[in-house]
Amino acid sequence: MNITIENVSMKFKENKALDNVSFEIGEGIFGLLGENGAGKTTLMRILTTLLEPTEGSVTVCGQKLCAANREEIKKLIGYLPQELGLYPSLTVRETLDYLGGLCGLKNGERKERIDMLLEQTHMHEHQNKKNRQLSGGMKRRVGLMQAMLTAPKVLIVDEPTTGLDPEERIRIRNLLSDFSRDKIVLFSTHVVEDLSATCFKLGVLKRGKVIYQGTLADMMKAADGHVFQKVVKDEKEMEELKNSYSIVNSVYGEEGYRVKFISKSNPDITNAVRTEISLEDAYMYLSSFSDS
Repeated sequence: MNITIENVSMKFKENKALDNVSFEIGEGIFGLLGENGAGKTTLMRILTTLLEPTEGSVTVCGQKLCAANREEIKKLIGYLPQELGLYPSLTVRETLDYLGGLCGLKNGERKERIDMLLEQTHMHEHQNKKNRQLSGGMKRRVGLMQAMLTAPKVLIVDEPTTGLDPEERIRIRNLLSDFSRDKIVLFSTHVVEDLSATCFKLGVLKRGKVIYQGTLADMMKAADGHVFQKVVKDEKEMEELKNSYSIVNSVYGEEGYRVKFISKSNPDITNAVRTEISLEDAYMYLSSFSDS
């Protein structure tokens, strides 16, 4: 069971949103990382049959994406878009019951699936609340439930943790991890921390092109030796550093600013030392020195 994306390009008038993109996605959670506008949402809309690529081919669980197979592929996929409109006057249970009916689930099966999902998402006690009464995190959980109603083989989620507090983000990540057993979950985000906590493999997009695909460990190895730290004592020195290198973060302390930065080669500055790297550092390194 996998998704094969081969040489996919997508053009909107003069704008090329995707440029010769290829991915192989297997079971478990596959992370799709990139800044806003990198092409992540366009790729997911292609996979969910909402868009047809300008060039290239896509195969989902053995089914080639084409007009003849569109309905069969839709049955394989659950989708949580970045913006999900919920009927404000319906309760959580009414929403799921209505959407389950549209998906063709029979009454008994529908009730069983809804009860199970309400328990899994800790939303059982909120099932009679109207959607307009829900917090942002609760709405995302309702969105996940609607995407998982038919027990799809493939779950595609677009920025599911954006705008959520830390506790709700962890809850959403745990739900995706639990669901990913024996299934494919494509988890798109620009929040690096979400992927470091959930997935083993990922792809990185920048301006519609693939700049990395592989394991998180190998991505960090690629940046090893390119992340440095230096204590900066005045604004002039800080400005010089910013003009020459990509700054990851700076923390003010008694000695001055402790600055972490990215450099393609050994920096030609005094008292800069190599430091341990995070996935965010590795992403910054790839993004800063890719050819895109």
